[in-house]
Amino acid sequence: MIEAIGLTVERGGRVVVKNYSLHVQRGRILAVLGANGVGKTTLISALIGVLKPKAGRLSIGGQVGFVPQLFDVPFSYSAFDIALMGRARHLGLLGAPGRKDFDLVRHYFQMLGIEHLEQQAFNSLSGGQRQLVVIAQALVSECELLVLDEPCAALDYKNQDKVLALLDHLRESHGMTIVFSTHMPQHAVEIATDVLLMTSGSSYIYGPTAEALSAENLTHLYDLPIARADFAGLAKHTYAPVFRRDDMHLHG
Repeated sequence: MIEAIGLTVERGGRVVVKNYSLHVQRGRILAVLGANGVGKTTLISALIGVLKPKAGRLSIGGQVGFVPQLFDVPFSYSAFDIALMGRARHLGLLGAPGRKDFDLVRHYFQMLGIEHLEQQAFNSLSGGQRQLVVIAQALVSECELLVLDEPCAALDYKNQDKVLALLDHLRESHGMTIVFSTHMPQHAVEIATDVLLMTSGSSYIYGPTAEALSAENLTHLYDLPIARADFAGLAKHTYAPVFRRDDMHLHG
């Protein structure tokens, strides 16, 4: 589904991603983690075709759906209309949406629990509500590869769980391939089959989640002590930072 060999990508005349090699098979979920400014969004821009590789090879199999970070629209579109725009590639230049298109939007609105937002103005919605609408827009495109740039950044815990459960369902039941960036290692623990830890433009760790996502690797990734915590009585674990407050000297 995704094969990158020696992938190098520039942004603003500067090499941001250098010599990355990845192979993401169909039906896998890849979580991309890294500190701010390390190049996660640049990599995602290459995956969706917005940026062309400077060097190396990038091959994508199938149609791509994209969920960006939060945005506003210049006109007063309803939430339903925003989601319906995801059907554009199926309608052609002069085509008009029909019953199938409307039914598909309603199907995903119901799946995401946002059917009550159909007629509300998109820009009037909360950040979390808008994010769910844009996820619906990507899904109605009937894509085979779904790419999401920090999809849970504006969501509360309940809606984070809803989105993660949906992504896992799409992989398990529909064989969809998914790539998402996140600052939350726990999201990778919960649903990712593979992780990409971007430590710099040319340094990264890539592999199965169980092997590559560790306290040691996360400590190196964020330059901050990260510890693993196991939940008593549950076959679950998480990772948490050990903040070094004693090392900080703040001046008013």
